[in-house]
Amino acid sequence: MSSKPRANRGPSAGPDNRRSLVAAAREVFSETGFLAPLSSVARRAGVGQGSLYRHFPDRISLAVAVFDDNILRLESLAAEPDATLDDLFDRVAEQAIGSAALIDMITSTRHDPRAEHLGTRVVAVVDAMLARDRARGLVGAHVTTDDVMLSVTMLAVVLSRTDPDDRAAVAVRARALFRAAFDG
Repeated sequence: MSSKPRANRGPSAGPDNRRSLVAAAREVFSETGFLAPLSSVARRAGVGQGSLYRHFPDRISLAVAVFDDNILRLESLAAEPDATLDDLFDRVAEQAIGSAALIDMITSTRHDPRAEHLGTRVVAVVDAMLARDRARGLVGAHVTTDDVMLSVTMLAVVLSRTDPDDRAAVAVRARALFRAAFDG
């Protein structure tokens, strides 16, 4: 992404600016976390802070736009009839940095309805996949949605703080631990 401001095209630039801001925020949140300076997002998107605040009046509005795409991918995965919790852990591993920032946002703004909505959607994904894995005998009856949510959170946070070159190996080890704990 360019960090050089673009020429002002007026209202016609609105949709492009919004897309640039969401893409820049995804990168900045990945690098720095949910509490990254919003000025960094505007700079990375190549727009002024006024443009950022016209599209996203606050940090949560911007984060919801960024993380909505992550959750849509999880919802799509849950809709696949053969998808399992192992697939969910793999997808979270792929989204590790962004997911950790998502979890930071959900936990630090847990009483904001916009953040609650994202958390509710993630829980619905886990509920559906857990029920399917139980029915297939892949998960013990003792495993709860809260157990899976805790595991997903732990995975996302650990991977976000792991050296990028080591993430795949750590994800494999984490999945083995979860599988051992979740087996019936």
